[in-house]
Amino acid sequence: QVQLVESGGGLVQAGGSLRLSCAASGRTFSSYVTGWFRQAPGKEREVVAAISWSGSATYYADFVKGRFTISRDDSKNTVYLQMNSLKAEDAAVYYCAASRAVVAGTRSPCAYEYWGQGTQVTVSS
Repeated sequence: QVQLVESGGGLVQAGGSLRLSCAASGRTFSSYVTGWFRQAPGKEREVVAAISWSGSATYYADFVKGRFTISRDDSKNTVYLQMNSLKAEDAAVYYCAASRAVVAGTRSPCAYEYWGQGTQVTVSS
């Protein structure tokens, strides 16, 4: 069992940065692939980035490549999403998710077993 808690969301101007954190409970978190997803009003939940259990493999959606960076610190049971050069279209609720049944390139939200409650990111233009 893994419990995930996101933090770090907020209001930022376009072009600004935020760092989201996903803190996990559970001693085996280091064996889970962890992904960040987002969902804007009226839109489907979509994958933003994911990182393998070892941290050696990452996946980024095309719309965040070069702007967002995912990383993990297993000593702190935490996965981060550094978001730079934020755009108005990045505004959404961001969720972290974890699973041992996927690889970092898995894009379907349905494949992930555990989810956090989400954190709101608002980007003003």
